[in-house]
Amino acid sequence: ILSLPVPSVFGCNPPPISLNRIVKGQDTVPGEFPWQISLQLNKRHVCGGSLISDEWVITAAHCFYQDLSQYQVLLGVTQLSNPGPQACCLGVKQVIVNPTYAGQTSSGDIALVQLSRRVQYSDLILPICLPDASVKFPPGKVCWVTGWGNLLDLPSPQTLQKLQVPIIDSRTCGELYRTNMGDGLTPRIIKEDMICAGFAEGLKDACKGDSGGPMVCLIGHSWVLAGIVSWGEGCAIKNRPGVYSRLTYYQNWIHRYIPDIQFPGQESMETLICPGIRISLSTLPV
Repeated sequence: ILSLPVPSVFGCNPPPISLNRIVKGQDTVPGEFPWQISLQLNKRHVCGGSLISDEWVITAAHCFYQDLSQYQVLLGVTQLSNPGPQACCLGVKQVIVNPTYAGQTSSGDIALVQLSRRVQYSDLILPICLPDASVKFPPGKVCWVTGWGNLLDLPSPQTLQKLQVPIIDSRTCGELYRTNMGDGLTPRIIKEDMICAGFAEGLKDACKGDSGGPMVCLIGHSWVLAGIVSWGEGCAIKNRPGVYSRLTYYQNWIHRYIPDIQFPGQESMETLICPGIRISLSTLPV
């Protein structure tokens, strides 16, 4: 993942498609991103995700490809190889994959995961706010993406990484993906349920193992989930920024399955700090 001070929070072949995608990031500290989870398959990290209530996690649809009994959700962890006494590992009760998902780079790369039991909140385990569909994430707004990335490249104790990335408008993102394409290749389409973030020059990006993880932005006084790591061509390649599932696009779909979940709007977030989330003003990004 990336760099800069992060808020302390309580709350000629085509390039390969990277379906779990952080390059040039920084270590996080415990409790900095308390909504971050590790989705594990047979006790091995495969994807990231975000806690959105005491019994639901949100992640990418493409993270699921085996029997659900083989998956677990690890919460309250910063170092995968040193989870610590407050870590919590829960089974998966059900997974709801968005019905529009149709494979690599398609729309609908989003899934809801119901935990086997309700989790108890702590300094290390807290949900992230979900923004109302009216909330805007303008181009240039700086947000944060977190993940453990490719564990093969992350030395023990495999510390959660953070990266600061600016939002890129969809038109510009689409133009970047059409740059330097090989002959006869179909251009990648940035659909309306996607949001791009990163750098045209490459160098810094989410990468393998980050899939399903959060891209969070500060809106007013609240940290909110803007996107879910979805896909990109390679990692940190020039003209190939990260593509995320746009959370606001799926408000109605999420609400259908979790009717009591809240989606605060822009105005309320100017005065409201989401439950359980604390911001250290001295470490806000400039």
